[in-house]
Amino acid sequence: MDVFQAVADPVRRSMIERLADHGEATAGELSELAAQRFGIRQPTASKHLKVLREAGVVTSSVDAQRRVYRLEPGPLDDLAGWAARQTRFWTGRLDALERHLDAETAETAEITDPATTDEGTSS
Repeated sequence: MDVFQAVADPVRRSMIERLADHGEATAGELSELAAQRFGIRQPTASKHLKVLREAGVVTSSVDAQRRVYRLEPGPLDDLAGWAARQTRFWTGRLDALERHLDAETAETAEITDPATTDEGTSS
């Protein structure tokens, strides 16, 4: 699974946000978060954590009886880079469209403005 699929799910995004805010969390804490926000049980939360691990978004380590998760920024940096490229591409296109529509609107206003036609002038 790639990073785009991993972050497509709101449960996984909430887990990522929790890790980004606090640095690390146990599987139990992330499962509790998912239960509170989405009403899912621990086995389902574990499947979400597995997806995040397989996508390389998180790493985990074992500390006694607990599995501790940490965010791995590399894949998210790749995602942010892709989003930035899309933003630059579409910003330029949308700015050009705005200029075109403004010109069309101004041209239409000149044509329909009675002050600029022969009928609208006084002799």
